[in-house]
Amino acid sequence: MIKNCLFPVAGFGTRFLPVTKSIPKEMLPILSKPLIHYSVQEATEAGINNFAIVLNKNKNAIKDYFSEYKELDEILISNNKTNLIQSLNNIIDSCNFSYVNQTKMLGLGHAILQAENLLNGDPFGVILPDDLCFTDELSVLNQMVQIYKKNPQKNIIAVEEVDNSSIHKYGVIDGIEVDEDIYAVKGMIEKPLAKDAPSNLAIIGRYILQPNVFGILKEIKPDMRGEVQITDALNILAMKGEVLALKFKGKRIDCGSMEGYIEANNFLASI
Repeated sequence: MIKNCLFPVAGFGTRFLPVTKSIPKEMLPILSKPLIHYSVQEATEAGINNFAIVLNKNKNAIKDYFSEYKELDEILISNNKTNLIQSLNNIIDSCNFSYVNQTKMLGLGHAILQAENLLNGDPFGVILPDDLCFTDELSVLNQMVQIYKKNPQKNIIAVEEVDNSSIHKYGVIDGIEVDEDIYAVKGMIEKPLAKDAPSNLAIIGRYILQPNVFGILKEIKPDMRGEVQITDALNILAMKGEVLALKFKGKRIDCGSMEGYIEANNFLASI
């Protein structure tokens, strides 16, 4: 079983400035819950309750959110309003949180590498909270866990079909469908032009990774921006036949943009 899930949330959230000068982007509300709450909830639905969070030193609000607040609890109990915070308290009571600071923003691969000592050498999930996913039944990570149970030596990534007009924004897989909505990944290209893309299946912010990815990340050379990319590590693993992709069932909204953030609030309000 996958016991641990990693949340890389150290970025500065510059697309939401000035509010993210003092409030982590992951703490911006989607209706009454912050963005990161939905991601942690998704992981718990997949049977995971150990969470490693990679943040920066200015994001203590995330630590505070997932910590006890006894004074507030006492007030809510006395006013018979514990239901207002019950879902959060259930997470706090049943889950373990550990934290590490990423001191320099050097890419997603670098962020994942910072959490190596928190994950006990086990396979682990990764959720990028910017990608907020809605499903009718199993959460996206839970769908991936079901694939992992049958393929415990593989790395699993989530993909979705995207239009040619936006394919240049994503990592795109080159794969062969081996079962319904499951692909054996031969390779991947980061942000290709539509004419160069090997498929229309784009990688989203959900992964299940084997611990050997850390050794690969340590050897990868940074890209032109000086960043270590997880896509480069996965490409090496894919060429060895160690990566499967799942075209998940559900709806993803990119809350890393203002348009997506508004869309997510409107979508949840509508249902």
